Amino acid sequence: MSLTHDLHKGMVIRHEGQLYTVLDFNMTHTGKQKATVHVKLRAVSTGHTGERTLDELGKIEQVPSELRHMQYLYVDGKDRVFMDNETFEQYPLSEELLGDAIDFLVDQETYRIQTIEGQPVALQMPPVAVLEVVDTAPVEHAGGTTNVHKEAKLGSGIMIQVPLFIKNGDKVRVSTDNREYQGKEK
Repeated sequence: MSLTHDLHKGMVIRHEGQLYTVLDFNMTHTGKQKATVHVKLRAVSTGHTGERTLDELGKIEQVPSELRHMQYLYVDGKDRVFMDNETFEQYPLSEELLGDAIDFLVDQETYRIQTIEGQPVALQMPPVAVLEVVDTAPVEHAGGTTNVHKEAKLGSGIMIQVPLFIKNGDKVRVSTDNREYQGKEK
């Protein structure tokens, strides 16, 4: 059984025979009642997310996991194929498993993949991704105005707001959490 103080984001637990990744958790304490721990989980096998309290989970078991460096290779139907940098084995990861990280994947880039018993279960996306601008309006000058933005389409297909000086072909840093422009890559 894992105690509350042992919980952390990214931890993999086994509950009722299923594997779950802890996405987030928080503890609430009201008055004289005992503390309640709310845990947001993602099922490793399906990618579905849900919330539970630690009391609802009952006995949980922490499952040891390992981080491996894998290179993103290509799309295969609804899967994204990654290659382990040490063993050169290729692993398909489903869209459900990758979630929103799909929008930030760059061909041939290396990512940290969490594995359990040698099988990939989650991608740990860096806080900032560097993506190329493929379509945006021509460069404009706002006459001294500093907080004016325009829409830009990135190589991965997502749309973000960028400053007026950004042009097609520029590489920009984008937050993988909130999809906001973080600066121009040099």
